[in-house]
Amino acid sequence: MALALPLRRPVRLSPVLPVAAVVALLALPVAPGGEGGAGPADALSALVVLFCAVRLLRARSRPLSRTAAVVLGLPVAGVALAALHAVSPGDGITGLGRYLQVFVLVPAAVVLLIRDRADFRLLSWSLVALAACQGAIGVHQYVTGTGASYQGEDIRAVGTFGPSDVMGMATVVAFGLVCATGLALGRSAARERAAAVCCALALAVPLALSFSRGAWIATALTLTVQLALAGPRRAVRIGAAAVAAGVVLVGGLGVGTAMLQERIDSITHVTDAPDQSVTDRYTMWAAATDMWHDRPLTGVGLKAFPEYRDGHASLALSSGSDTEGAGAAYRRQPLLSPHNMYLLVLGEQGLIGLLCLAGGWLALLVCAVRGLWRTRAAGGRGLDCALVACGLLVWQLVDFGYADIGGPSTVLTAVCFGLVAWWALVGGDRLTPAGGIAVPAGRDPVTGEAALR
Repeated sequence: MALALPLRRPVRLSPVLPVAAVVALLALPVAPGGEGGAGPADALSALVVLFCAVRLLRARSRPLSRTAAVVLGLPVAGVALAALHAVSPGDGITGLGRYLQVFVLVPAAVVLLIRDRADFRLLSWSLVALAACQGAIGVHQYVTGTGASYQGEDIRAVGTFGPSDVMGMATVVAFGLVCATGLALGRSAARERAAAVCCALALAVPLALSFSRGAWIATALTLTVQLALAGPRRAVRIGAAAVAAGVVLVGGLGVGTAMLQERIDSITHVTDAPDQSVTDRYTMWAAATDMWHDRPLTGVGLKAFPEYRDGHASLALSSGSDTEGAGAAYRRQPLLSPHNMYLLVLGEQGLIGLLCLAGGWLALLVCAVRGLWRTRAAGGRGLDCALVACGLLVWQLVDFGYADIGGPSTVLTAVCFGLVAWWALVGGDRLTPAGGIAVPAGRDPVTGEAALR
């Protein structure tokens, strides 16, 4: 009698692997002197959106709830209206495509491709890995003096993004640090939490060497929020350990300690004795506000800030910022945005655009926090995912007070919004207060197939 061999279940690859590939492409070096246009990661993100659309057509289903569709589609109204008032049709189309990519299409694709918390953790760890890669390059740049120019020395850690995007590495490392902190505060296996703690401590070094005050402020506030949401007792213990580790790390930086201290002290002097970069920022903020006063409802149009800047800015605005080092020659970087996302949207899209865009972010924040409370009531299942999602959103909303979209790292912002949206609109709603599952957690939201845990 023939023996029947047991059939092995076919291994199904996670549909979020293309999204992880987008994250991985951000480790590629940016061409020196590049203008920060679309890169390989942006091109792959477009293919990810197309891949998701094909899956939807094959499944012939409506995987998004009405709430999710409204929240994710809310920015479209304001952006489309502002595109009609652009200075030129080309600017309108380019700006419309960029905003839809970052705030609508890529986040929606990430939401539809994530099947369960395992996929969410996979993307979170991919962000940590990218941060570790860029951070290691940044530390090497500082140690060897091959980074971007800072106070006459080529020591500023910028990773592969170059001096034209000094916020790129800081953003990537901060995202990785926030993800690692959320994973460390969760209820996963001890080895995974220990690895996350080590990653979080290690990533603090390149973040400090980025000399990015905005990233420091956003990260400090975000980590405080994550610790508070994880529980007061844990917050006190981990906070004390983090402070002790920070003292050791800063003390071990040697010659950089004085520069770091000076940079930290400058945060408290941004109103009393601002440097030229802060003065430029204040001047551009005033210019964006003045544009809004001229056209309060619709703004001056997408990508129109450079066109109207000189007519609304005071004489205190310099002609640009100097960039040099990290393999790039000296060049004068023009100031083409107010470096404040809220004021950029207010000036270019008016009150309508800001309400549509910020309204969606506020809805995500409320839903994400609600999902976190449901997780705590359910015994802490998925707490790491909740803390990662809430942390990423808080970091981005704080950082938008000092920065806006632009540069190669912008596509990573889109991926993070997708992670936040999945937890806020899908993952957080799957848990019931009693710890049960309201919707099958191991199902693909598009095909309905069982997902691997």
